Amino acid sequence: MTGLAATAPRLALYLDLIRWDRPAGWLLLLWPTLSALWIAADGFPGWHLLAVFVAGTIVTRSAGCCVNDVADREFDRHVKRTAGRPVTSGRVSVRQALTLGAALGVLAFAMVLTTNPPTVWLSVAGLAVTLLYPFAKRVTPIPQAVLGVAFSFGIPMAFAAVLGAPDWTLRAVPDAVPPHAWWLLAGNLFWVLAYDTEYAMVDRDDDLRIGMKTSAITLGRFDVAAVMAFYAIYLAAWSWLGRSLGLGLIFQLGIAAAAAQALWHYTLIRGRTREGCFKAFAVNHWLGASVFMGVALDLALR
Repeated sequence: MTGLAATAPRLALYLDLIRWDRPAGWLLLLWPTLSALWIAADGFPGWHLLAVFVAGTIVTRSAGCCVNDVADREFDRHVKRTAGRPVTSGRVSVRQALTLGAALGVLAFAMVLTTNPPTVWLSVAGLAVTLLYPFAKRVTPIPQAVLGVAFSFGIPMAFAAVLGAPDWTLRAVPDAVPPHAWWLLAGNLFWVLAYDTEYAMVDRDDDLRIGMKTSAITLGRFDVAAVMAFYAIYLAAWSWLGRSLGLGLIFQLGIAAAAAQALWHYTLIRGRTREGCFKAFAVNHWLGASVFMGVALDLALR
């Protein structure tokens, strides 16, 4: 009993480290990935790929939280929202966080190995972008663009998992990922720019004080207008791409539902309050869910 009593608080700390109680983060990754998986498979992709991408998304996001918190620990202590994070507060050591992150990364890679070589190669590229993101905040005026690539990399991976071949040469990757997959990634990047700028607006005052670079700071008084423009580009791009790929009215209704939510988000962020901006970010996964439902239902009811 003593051992269990000692283990429970440590487990709670690790679950806090990977944001287990905040699923919005992995849902933002999941919906565009599943949309791409359904499009690539022209419908339900099968239980194996569905399990790999759902579990892989959750595990990968958890590993990313470990790396991000270690990289940002000196900055996070000066930000009200992040000062209590386990690594920043010293309740979890850097070594413990990196060990957990590495273990989760190995688990995610093991899942990818059950797919095919092009997907494996893309997972390595996606990992490199993910590891780059925490450090982009030091040098890039809009680091959210780097996050946008990282959070969208499940799209080409989904196409590769469905269309790929057992060829370990890098030549297999272009054959497994058609051009429209990369256009879907580019469009999705603007969605990430929208919701992560909302997120950055929450911490703008703290980030200005400590010298952190974010899109909310770079965009200045044009932040709200830029967020709405990012939403518009994302939805217009996916609407056009979906139509060109044969998706019909039901998909467009999903896009319309997402657009209605984007307009609601404007009412949340226009005052630039911490509470409003954080709420807009936190509910963004419903916007992605609307697009996915449009894809899945349109393909199912053809």
